[in-house]
Amino acid sequence: MRHRPLAVAALAVVALTLTACSSDGDPGGTGGTGGGADGDAIAVVASTNVWGDVVSQVGGDLVSVTSIVDDPSADPHSYEGSARVQLELSRADLVVLNGGGYDDFATTLVDALDTRPPVVDAVEASGLTAPDGGELNEHVWYSLEAVQDVAGAVADELARLDPAHADDFAGNAEAFVGTLDGLLDRAAAIGAEHGGAAVAVTEPVPLYLVAEAGLVDRTPGEFSEAIEEEIDVAPAVMEAMLDLVSSHEVAFLVYNEQTTGPQTDQVVAAAQDADVPVVRVTETLPEGKDYVTWMTDNLEAFAQALA
Repeated sequence: MRHRPLAVAALAVVALTLTACSSDGDPGGTGGTGGGADGDAIAVVASTNVWGDVVSQVGGDLVSVTSIVDDPSADPHSYEGSARVQLELSRADLVVLNGGGYDDFATTLVDALDTRPPVVDAVEASGLTAPDGGELNEHVWYSLEAVQDVAGAVADELARLDPAHADDFAGNAEAFVGTLDGLLDRAAAIGAEHGGAAVAVTEPVPLYLVAEAGLVDRTPGEFSEAIEEEIDVAPAVMEAMLDLVSSHEVAFLVYNEQTTGPQTDQVVAAAQDADVPVVRVTETLPEGKDYVTWMTDNLEAFAQALA
């Protein structure tokens, strides 16, 4: 089964066309600036555009952000870095990565640098841990509460690099966290109306948001694990998943659009044939969206599917 739509060779092209999401419009990143002490923007490199946007929300005009993976069809799990990416990392005043094994390319490249820049690891900053006897779901950006914690960690690190603007970073982080409080209220409202409703997912990517909305994942663990690990789903497990989505035991199916293959396609088709709503999500920011509008859209898609 072909798990992802982009081959490694194509991903290398992304590495050569890093896109900055900063206000100063420097598409290649300006590199290290001494932490903003000389009045230049703090150069931040983020492993994905999700964390790049969070940094931009907190740093505002005081940061120049370069996101390594910003293509909705690219997969940070299998992304391979390049000399150009390592150069960008070497010039960074701060690196923000996901951690938890999600973007190992960034961790490996940072660790290989002679002078390692400060790093904010989102998994560590989130405080999320693995369930008893299970593995950590590393897709922590789908937890609104976790992103609030990461924003605070970013603000603290930016303040250390540029103490003169510590209040600006703290204020921006507070405003961003307040916006996410509004989204948590929306998730709670969904839970109050539909709490306990069962859903299925093709991969564990959105499960933190599913839980914050008071919904329950009923996916056979062996199914989502096989899809994430890019291996074939066992026939008995596949049959159980198809039965789940065709028998109206779940309110809707959440489908990761960055996962492709005949087995996920078969599950989506079974849901559609049974008139079970399919909510499509992605791992990186869709074009034209920031984090808040993206998560707003996801929650509204949940609510619409439950209506």
